[in-house]
Amino acid sequence: MTKPVQINQSLRAWMDVFMHRSMRGWNQFAKSTGLSMPQFSILMQLHYKGVCGLSEISERFDVSAAAASQLAEKLVQSGYLERAEDPSDRRAKLLRLSSSGEKLVSEGIQERYRWMDEVTSKLSTEDSAKVAEALNILTNAAREMDTRKGNT
Repeated sequence: MTKPVQINQSLRAWMDVFMHRSMRGWNQFAKSTGLSMPQFSILMQLHYKGVCGLSEISERFDVSAAAASQLAEKLVQSGYLERAEDPSDRRAKLLRLSSSGEKLVSEGIQERYRWMDEVTSKLSTEDSAKVAEALNILTNAAREMDTRKGNT
């Protein structure tokens, strides 16, 4: 049986490599589109969380309302976001991904997965099955923790 220390060391080593490659890939993709990482991060937030207001963007990214507005404005002008009036507060604006914003995010996600596809193609069928089983166990444990803490 593998000791918890060995598991943690293995996970930390994988996480370091994975995060480095993933963040480098995101950064390169964002730069290739002419967007900054904060702008691309806003697109990703809207992709995963859905429609939200500028105040949520400001809070999520720990920037002023004016800075959030400037970031969003370039995305609106580029055609990646659509802005609408909040029906519950006419002074507030809601942001949602446009179809070109959705397309851009999908391309970014596929770019990020490309490296993962390359890594997994180097595994044997037996090793692939082991990794899939282990990752399913970890994913389920993490989701269970998030559900108990209300972080869904």
